[in-house]
Amino acid sequence: MAAAQHKRYWKRNLPGYGWSLVRAVILIGVCYIVIFPILTKIASSFMSRNDLWDTTVVWIPRYPTLRNYELAWQYMNYPRAFWTSVKLSFIVSALQLASSTLVGYGIARFHFKGAKLLFTLAIVTLIVPPELFIIPLFLNFRYFDLLGLLPAKLDLINTVWPAVIMAATCTGPRNSLFIYIMRQYFKGMPRDLEEAAYVDGAGSFRTFYRIMLPAAVPAMVTVFLFAFVWQWNDYYMTQMFYSSATTLPMMLDKLPNSVLGMRWESSLPETSLLNNTGSLLLIAPLVILYIFLQKYFVESVQRTGITGQ
Repeated sequence: MAAAQHKRYWKRNLPGYGWSLVRAVILIGVCYIVIFPILTKIASSFMSRNDLWDTTVVWIPRYPTLRNYELAWQYMNYPRAFWTSVKLSFIVSALQLASSTLVGYGIARFHFKGAKLLFTLAIVTLIVPPELFIIPLFLNFRYFDLLGLLPAKLDLINTVWPAVIMAATCTGPRNSLFIYIMRQYFKGMPRDLEEAAYVDGAGSFRTFYRIMLPAAVPAMVTVFLFAFVWQWNDYYMTQMFYSSATTLPMMLDKLPNSVLGMRWESSLPETSLLNNTGSLLLIAPLVILYIFLQKYFVESVQRTGITGQ
């Protein structure tokens, strides 16, 4: 009797255990792919020159040192680059959040001719490579005249203004994704909230500011964090429009050339140790930020309307 019950138990639950095992294997494999490069960088960042040429050293350095961090900190001008990245990322992210929230709310809650076409065009820009429009953008900011309204053309290249203007006007490379997130979230909110506010005498702006905006905080957190991380790691657009900026990605790119004159880092393999160390210094603030905000980030992702209507 017991043997029969045992057999029925395994027959009923074996498929579930099998799929759980498959999911566990896939999850472990994905985690390995993501974490392995980071573990490699962490291990190499503590290696000395002798460890680098020692074939018996794989993960644990035989002669651990903090010299790589000292050199990377010095030649990346880390304190200045850090604060420059913080200020630029915060300004751009705040402007992208404000503009994409307004656009997403307008498309989701107001019915006007061309709204669906406008939203479709915004989504289409997600699949357009930045390389296709980078030259027109460059020429536009090189000879900026504000649609012909300025008496003389301005040269905005190598200033912060291109990033600010694109973020404020919701025309940045990734703003279409932020518009999509905010539009889906606002579209999923009950219309009774707006109608009750209109009955109480509130106008469109007051309804948006006092009723809809506080309810959209989870989606706004998602947009701000995405915008901040992407701007923090951005090199392509920053190098194109603001090449003199002392941001962490820019300084990391210049790190090998900054230390080539030193005898210790004269060879490419030894320079790679500094590149790995600089990469860790670049992502460390984002990891710390995620540790403190992971609760709000996970909650915001769960409550956003990414999979909405």
